[in-house]
Amino acid sequence: MVVFLVALGAVAQSPYLAKFEKRTTVKVLPNGLTLIICDRPEAPVFSFYTLVDAGSADDPQGASGLAHMFEHMAFKGSTQIGTTNYPAEKIALAKVEVAYAAYDAEFRKRVGRDPHKLAQLHKVFMDAEAAAEKYVIPNQFSEIAEDNGAVGINASTGEDSTQYFWSMPSNRLQLWAYLESQRIGHPVEREFYKERSVVQEERRMRIDSSPTGRMLEQFLATAYVAHHYRVPAVGWESEISQVTATEAAAFHAKYYVPSNIVIAVVGDIDAATAMPILEHYFDPIPAGPKPEAMTTVEPPQVAEKSVTIREATQPFYIEGYHRPDYRSPDDATYDAIADIFSNGRTSRLYRSLVRDQKIAAEAEGFTGYPGEKYPGLFAVYAVPLPGHTPEEMRKAIHQQIELLKTTDVSDAELERFKTRARADLLRGLDDNSGIAQQLAEYQTRYGDWRELFRQIDRINAVTKADIRRVANQIFVANNRTSASIDFVPPAAQAPPPPPATHAQQSAGGAK
Repeated sequence: MVVFLVALGAVAQSPYLAKFEKRTTVKVLPNGLTLIICDRPEAPVFSFYTLVDAGSADDPQGASGLAHMFEHMAFKGSTQIGTTNYPAEKIALAKVEVAYAAYDAEFRKRVGRDPHKLAQLHKVFMDAEAAAEKYVIPNQFSEIAEDNGAVGINASTGEDSTQYFWSMPSNRLQLWAYLESQRIGHPVEREFYKERSVVQEERRMRIDSSPTGRMLEQFLATAYVAHHYRVPAVGWESEISQVTATEAAAFHAKYYVPSNIVIAVVGDIDAATAMPILEHYFDPIPAGPKPEAMTTVEPPQVAEKSVTIREATQPFYIEGYHRPDYRSPDDATYDAIADIFSNGRTSRLYRSLVRDQKIAAEAEGFTGYPGEKYPGLFAVYAVPLPGHTPEEMRKAIHQQIELLKTTDVSDAELERFKTRARADLLRGLDDNSGIAQQLAEYQTRYGDWRELFRQIDRINAVTKADIRRVANQIFVANNRTSASIDFVPPAAQAPPPPPATHAQQSAGGAK
């Protein structure tokens, strides 16, 4: 299939697209939720992809990590799943929030905090949590799905969106619709503070205990001064430790409205039969206004910026340049530059830094970091081999950038990009899960999943002149932010900072 599509000229003339259109049904429910069904009867299974058009960039001020936190909570069940007695549990959970608010108010006092009173309030909070947990059936949501053949149960939170997905036998479509509608429409913030500790540990593993993670966090915080892309998706520790179940419920109420959600279902599913089932479960979810897009605009960068971490660990170098969002007419050109820099052993960075100079273990460029919904970064990184430094990586990368700015790419490089890009774009159509993901993403981005195929036209239209023009526009010093890890012997490292006070007092899910 991919080979056939790659060979296509004008996508509008593709017979495959015509067939694809015939088996794909889109319906916007009265509450605003968009359903996409694609009948693909190759095997008696289906995959789904629920895309919520809200990610970490939508975290409220002072509550970073909330979108990611809610992703975790989406597996905790609903008013009907994961509880032995929801009416009683609801009362118990309300008492948890009251107890936590009292503890939190005392903890936040900058003057006059009473340690004895704080300990008492903490005990009341812990007792309230224990009382609420008596009603919990742990992991029931996932166990129901798994017991009915679900595989690949997972979710992810990015800067731009949150996704939920798995695959399941086709004869379990109705069960899936029930489960997913419950998760979207009737979630319960049970075991919230217990799960908050899990997310805190996730941050410690991904960032705090990882030199590269800490460097990338500082890299984005340096590249952005206003836009929320500067904030890590997992959140700042001080804010993760303070977020409440009440705030998580408010986030859900604002962003998990039907008008902000696209669900794609792909597999052995007949739309005429399946759509009424999906409508039955998803249409009752209360409507709500689609949240407005972020209005904060990152101001133009006026000077080169850099950050350096010095540790006894693997050196690393990365630099990024601000670029427009995915709606830019040059979006495919940025993809072309990334491909020419990075795709395989014929790429420029590999040939120069890895193969010829032998100064790097790996070197790549990539675009749309950390997100694409808003203006992101075109980034280039390199990992030095032993005996080589981040500064060498920087100079070698800049040589390749200057070459791109001053000399046209070859015919072979341009054609390799177009061939690979067309194939990569459509390779996801080889399986149900890939199709579901792409349908949901393109429907969310453009309001029409067919833009997936129109993207091929944009790829085909990229010229050598486009590449030089875009390279000269963005690869300038005052648009550059760089970050590096410089190796220093252990004895030369600065002593670690003392642990934060709130972290010392956060046992048991409290701050």
